[in-house]
Amino acid sequence: MIDAPAAEADATPPAPAPIPPTFLPEAAKAAEPVVSVLVVSYNTRSMTIACIASVIEQTSVPYELIVLDNASPDGSAQAIAEAFPDLRLIASPENHGFAVGNNVASAGARGKYVLLLNPDTLVLDHAIDRIVGFAERTPEALIWGGRTLNGDRTLNPASVFGRITLWSLFCRTSGLALVFRKSPLFNPEEMGAWQRDDERPVDIVQGSFFLIRRDLWERLGGFDPTFVMYGEEQDLCLRAAALGARPRMTPEAEIVHFHGASSRRAAREIMTLRANVTVVKRHLPAWQRSLGVLLLEAWPWSRMASGGLLARLTGRQGLAEAAEMWGTVWRARADWREGYPPLPHPARKD
Repeated sequence: MIDAPAAEADATPPAPAPIPPTFLPEAAKAAEPVVSVLVVSYNTRSMTIACIASVIEQTSVPYELIVLDNASPDGSAQAIAEAFPDLRLIASPENHGFAVGNNVASAGARGKYVLLLNPDTLVLDHAIDRIVGFAERTPEALIWGGRTLNGDRTLNPASVFGRITLWSLFCRTSGLALVFRKSPLFNPEEMGAWQRDDERPVDIVQGSFFLIRRDLWERLGGFDPTFVMYGEEQDLCLRAAALGARPRMTPEAEIVHFHGASSRRAAREIMTLRANVTVVKRHLPAWQRSLGVLLLEAWPWSRMASGGLLARLTGRQGLAEAAEMWGTVWRARADWREGYPPLPHPARKD
């Protein structure tokens, strides 16, 4: 996913009290659904149930809801089945991960559109109706995103972002993106200070709230399973753009996205860099790829060096801890600088 700095982990919502079984409304039983909503969960039982309930409460457009549970050990599949007896639930015996999980869940989708929705989200104010309406008004986009809020209802700008380029990597490594964070020129991946408060074209839509024409999704073969963790929506959007897609974002469709603290920051940055290297090798022009990887390799070193210097000058413990974290990432570069090894994918020509 995005390598731009994301909001720190939010407090997860409280576990809901026991509820009686909820049966799907007529909108979710349409013979010809307009949108297929896919939710892939792992160990997020209470949050997934809250997410499903928000879809049911807030959605009027004809839809189908497909939930795939990735062999959660917390009893998610059973709890979801008990809470929503007529829900289409795929209880996978193995953990497919996010990318493959969505591919499996989408296999029988019937909607004109496919909507990927994270299990740790809540749909606000008819957001699915709104994003489908936006898609109908802007059919040329083929991929659409909305506005994402953190658990405290502050903006999470990572719902959409700019593609990785040689310039964006130079700005990262040189520190320009950090110093001029509000500048779209020097911080193009985060798109500067834009508050995601108006409709506009974007390069990448994050997978937590991601609408795509089903025929395009199928033509692309869904997500590339090479991307084990992070980067899958970057790859998909860039492959779609090569086929003519022009992703767009609307602020009228809002969700809340609660961020779990499931991985340590150094481990998360290592996984993100591995995905970014794969994106660079696959989507930058051939003559730029080696330099792009070198800039990615230099980025954690530059964060370690600058953070360490500032920590010594200011005595701030937080800066010292951040510098140490980036040092851990830098020292582990052998684990990520080659990117992901490719896996077979029908839509990719290796």
